[in-house]
Amino acid sequence: MSKILVTSALPYANGDIHIGHLVEYIQSDIFVRYLKISGENAVYMCASDTHGTPIEINARKQGISPEEMVARFNERHFQDFTGFQIHFDRFYTTHSEETRVHAENIFNKLNKNGLIEIKEVEQYYCDHDKRFLPDRFVKGTCPKCGAEDQYGDNCEKCGATYDTVDVKHPRCSLCGNPPALKNSTHYFVLLEKARDIIEKWVNDKTHLHSEVQAWLTSNFLSGELRPWDISRDSPYFGFKIPGEEDKFFYVWMDAPVGYIGTTQKYCDENGLDFNDYWSKESDTKIFHIIGKDITYFHTLFWPAMLAYGEYKMPHRVHIHGFLTVNGEKMSKSRGTSVKASTYLEFLDPQYLRFYYASKLGPTMDDIDLNLEEFRLRVNAELVNKIANLASRSMGIINKKLNSVTGTTDPECSSIVEDAKSRVESISRYYGNFEFSKAIREICIIAENANRYLQDTEPFRYTSSDPEKARRIITSALGLLKGITILIGPVLPEFKKTVEKMLGAPHSWTFRDLDFILPPDIKLGNFERLIERVDEKNIEAMIAKTKEAAPSVQIPLTPLKDEIAFDDFQKIDLRAGKIIDAQLVKGAGKLLQLTVDIGIEKRNVFAGIKAHFSPEELIGKTVVVCVNLKPRKMKFGISEAMVLACEDPSGHLGLLVPQSGDKGFYPGSQIS
Repeated sequence: MSKILVTSALPYANGDIHIGHLVEYIQSDIFVRYLKISGENAVYMCASDTHGTPIEINARKQGISPEEMVARFNERHFQDFTGFQIHFDRFYTTHSEETRVHAENIFNKLNKNGLIEIKEVEQYYCDHDKRFLPDRFVKGTCPKCGAEDQYGDNCEKCGATYDTVDVKHPRCSLCGNPPALKNSTHYFVLLEKARDIIEKWVNDKTHLHSEVQAWLTSNFLSGELRPWDISRDSPYFGFKIPGEEDKFFYVWMDAPVGYIGTTQKYCDENGLDFNDYWSKESDTKIFHIIGKDITYFHTLFWPAMLAYGEYKMPHRVHIHGFLTVNGEKMSKSRGTSVKASTYLEFLDPQYLRFYYASKLGPTMDDIDLNLEEFRLRVNAELVNKIANLASRSMGIINKKLNSVTGTTDPECSSIVEDAKSRVESISRYYGNFEFSKAIREICIIAENANRYLQDTEPFRYTSSDPEKARRIITSALGLLKGITILIGPVLPEFKKTVEKMLGAPHSWTFRDLDFILPPDIKLGNFERLIERVDEKNIEAMIAKTKEAAPSVQIPLTPLKDEIAFDDFQKIDLRAGKIIDAQLVKGAGKLLQLTVDIGIEKRNVFAGIKAHFSPEELIGKTVVVCVNLKPRKMKFGISEAMVLACEDPSGHLGLLVPQSGDKGFYPGSQIS
């Protein structure tokens, strides 16, 4: 039997797991459990992503080593995953000898094949923090779409990637100061040399969803592939580049190699042949399940690394969207960025597994956790339809019929046949990541089973015709058996409990999908499978998340040198009313304002086009520096300056003189 290896993106060992992360790990776990219950030889690998500047800096702040910090989060993450019934065949760490060896092997083979280039580059350096700034430690305005507060390597709004030095209005994300450019020697992978391999892999329809293929083609493969910088300067927590002392592999060079390193560890511990999984001649199918924010790394860099490193390339990279809560981005202050551990304090993990499954499809579309729908849907479908079938049936057979099954009811045969007819499509839906469709089909079977119980009313026959009642209940329990197998990948603990109640001789698989419970089985006692979602528990979870939200500490620009009072007295600040505002043709940032300062009107060019439209400015009273020396510009002369306030993220607000309901006339002096 061919093997299947499934991985999820590796959780970064720098923070706790939250319900947004769980979309991916629950989705992956459902997929692997489906494969196993279908009889496939599947394994699920994951590890803590451990390298990089954030971990090095945060460990130093806490007074511990990076290794100690990584170990703490590795344990916490594993506990959270276990709490949500997520099972890995091996959960490891990228800070391992196995990962180092394979990362160096890939690097050396890329170098041997002429894909490594060493060159001097300009890189941002923070004089305040005395360090080079990796891309994620530079923030600024996206050079492609103008979105503010974006990282130095890619824009979360438009998806563009770019060189860090191209970021507009850059600042150090540690201290908020603007960085300076300095030269440093870096290692690059020449991805354009691997274009043929990358394009062939991307264009194979089995590897990616069509929307992902189209996005990669239009955004990256339509032009030259940029060289990929795979090195970082000291200080850095990671693997040293062979032959270097103060140069390290960029985390994205060795993090995905953690999939390989973890598999190596798993094979070594279990006496298995590693080559059966990652050798390029292997017939193993490798599935990577990731979020859309890291598509670029897994679909361009990674296939090239594997091909030149002579490893097995992935059979499929499945990419999912983000999680919103109540239609909005998760927020700690609103209580919706819920940690996994906080959720487990108040709610059953089966609720979230079922709800996510009911929403997940094969595309990159975001899914929304609407908390009211969450409560209603879980109660209506999981509790009332699926779990209720067990309580209704087991209650009667335990109390009235000695807990022993009988023959099946002929009148139930059409319902059984309908259920059997849905199995193939449900299996296909699971295999294609169309979980929402699988859940819909399972719920239809449960609806039919409950309707059968309601129509046949077995409780009426427990005294007058107990064998008839036994036949009805046995048939209903046979349907429950089938539903339990089908929902098993989503609700593994639910499945175990039902198997125990129904006297299953082994853990059921899809081979047991006959929807029939044999006669003369001695059943166990009914065990409550799941409680209804209590709205009070949701509210308590939200409240605790709000309480734990940290106060926002924004890195501010350092104070300027002090001035004398006489220097301040030289500045003439006045209230001014904007009476006209126009776009400036050919100027990307400027608006042309006509400002009434009482004594006269002044022409002002202000770089605020990205923040305000001309229409919304007309009529505003603002603060104006009126004795600034006029400045000759390409578009005319600017005769004053309108004052504004800018936060470190680049958000801009105009200073407005205000005193209750009293307005200030143009020319009013500000002191």
